[in-house]
Amino acid sequence: MSKIGIFFGTETGSTRLVAKKLQRQLGHEIADKPINVAKASIGDMLQYDALILGTPSYGVGDIPGRSAGCFEPNWEEFFARLDEEPDFSGKKIAFFGLGAQERYSERFCSSLFALYVMFKSFGAQIVGQWPTEGYVFEHSNAVVDGQFVGLVLDQRTQHMHTDERLERWSAMVVPQLMGTPG
Repeated sequence: MSKIGIFFGTETGSTRLVAKKLQRQLGHEIADKPINVAKASIGDMLQYDALILGTPSYGVGDIPGRSAGCFEPNWEEFFARLDEEPDFSGKKIAFFGLGAQERYSERFCSSLFALYVMFKSFGAQIVGQWPTEGYVFEHSNAVVDGQFVGLVLDQRTQHMHTDERLERWSAMVVPQLMGTPG
């Protein structure tokens, strides 16, 4: 069985910490060490058939990067390095995103949707949708057909739920990513 690649963008380090926590939970047999997209190439991603991609939320539903207010290179700068649109046909991708539901209630974790749209346009099969129950927010672009397009975590006001949500989501998403019965 090939491993899952975990890639993340981060500004304050919270997304990196969640990516590391997720990889520890999955174990080295299932997932490789997480890689910051600021240090990754598209070729690094394309070597995997299954990916978990993480993002913080910056701007108003933008791809996180300098134009959205980030000081460090993020997803926007990763995509800017592409010479052509990559082909992710046959790849399965699950997403996780961090946001602040009370502070940014009107656009909670909307950057996750921008990342979802980008990789869907590259031909990836998206898995790992997550229910909106247990969150309090006005609007999120990341809600499609009544569910988030990936796992959503609020480290600011719901950090006490992070471990349990990661466990539940990973138990659901690993079989989807790896093509094994769940």
